[in-house]
Amino acid sequence: MKLINVKTILSTAVIATMISGCAASNSGNTFGENQNAIIGATLGTITGVVLGNNIGGGNKSRNKVIGAVAGAAIGGAIGYSMDNQAREVAESLNTNVNNNPNAALDPNQDLIVSNTDNYVKIMFRDDMMFETNSANPTYSAQTKISKINSVLQKYPNTLVQVVGHTDSRGTHAYNQNLSNQRASNVGNIIYNSGVSNQIFSRGCSFDKPVALNNSDANMALNRRVEVYLYPNQQSVIDVCK
Repeated sequence: MKLINVKTILSTAVIATMISGCAASNSGNTFGENQNAIIGATLGTITGVVLGNNIGGGNKSRNKVIGAVAGAAIGGAIGYSMDNQAREVAESLNTNVNNNPNAALDPNQDLIVSNTDNYVKIMFRDDMMFETNSANPTYSAQTKISKINSVLQKYPNTLVQVVGHTDSRGTHAYNQNLSNQRASNVGNIIYNSGVSNQIFSRGCSFDKPVALNNSDANMALNRRVEVYLYPNQQSVIDVCK
């Protein structure tokens, strides 16, 4: 196993910061809005150094720098793209990006748009989406879901995953079927809008609650549909764990 020169990582990490810093200054955004781009660029740099260090033949130091610059550009671009998409999705839904980890526990938050450097997540509460025990989105819900299509049309390479979650009332099998149907129906609304994105759906039954299923209020928090937007296949997470 080859050791990576720490000086090389540090020096090339500066390149990553410069690249992401240029993106921030060109867009007029603050660091807070672009920290995902900076994180992505830095991680991309380190990955690039590793790859460059293992390229056969030629000048190893030169390969490290080339790999670092390429990695920084890719990582920074992904983070910056996720920031942009999150902001545009939030605007289309007349809300703001909310990355507070406790936001999902607020019963007054029935629509939450958040993002990391690897994905954007849109959370819809069931109460605003479906009638009780129904898998068919209401007309109001369909209208709201359709609003994100204008953003997806700008990012045709973005992967879309729709995920259904339930509370723990009823059997696991019943809730698995219900969560699958709800996710599939929401995914079909997006698909039928004419976007060219790849769209996947999945139900998680009650396997991933945001709160304990020990009261009606908490159960209402757990009933939700989440839409994930990914820049590539490598960014896809296991949404039921």
